[in-house]
Order: sequence, then structure tokens, then C-alpha cells
Amino acid sequence: MRRVPTGPTDPQNEDPASRDQQARRQGLAYQGAFEAVMAIPIAIGGGYWLDRHFDKSPTFLILGAVLGFSAFVVRLLRLGRQLEMRREPGRDGNQP
Repeated sequence: MRRVPTGPTDPQNEDPASRDQQARRQGLAYQGAFEAVMAIPIAIGGGYWLDRHFDKSPTFLILGAVLGFSAFVVRLLRLGRQLEMRREPGRDGNQP
């Protein structure tokens, strides 16, 4: 019977602390991506509501779309920095 060699990607060889750190990074990535994506429809919805409330047809809707997209980009940039800090050894990634 031939034994399959285990490598660094084998879950049995991984350190529990390493798996925990990887799970935290994945959770942070999912949370950040969700927040970034949800910024756009929330801002557009707010702009739509303001347009209806103040009877200013596309003004606040367009402003909301620009604001939502800006928030999307800023959140993705911050997420990238957070994930990069967690990748570097010796850093805990909890710094702003």
C-alpha cells in the first residue's frame, strides 16, 4: 500500500494557532466585503428616500450613488491593509 505524502496544506499538519489565524482572516475578509458591498445599496436607498422626501428627483439619488461607491472603495482599501497587517509575522492586526 502506497502512502500519500503529507504537505504543508494537509490539515493534519497545520498548527491549531495557524488555522485559527487563517479563520480570523477569512472572517475579517467576509465581513469587510459584505460591508463594502452593502454601502452602495444603503447609500442609494438613502438618496432615493431623500429625493422622495424633498421632491428633488435625481439629485440625492446620484449623490447617494457617489457616496456609496466612495464608501465601497474606502472600505476595500482598509480591508486590504487589515489583511496585510495580519499576514506579516509579529503583528497582531488590531491596530487602526
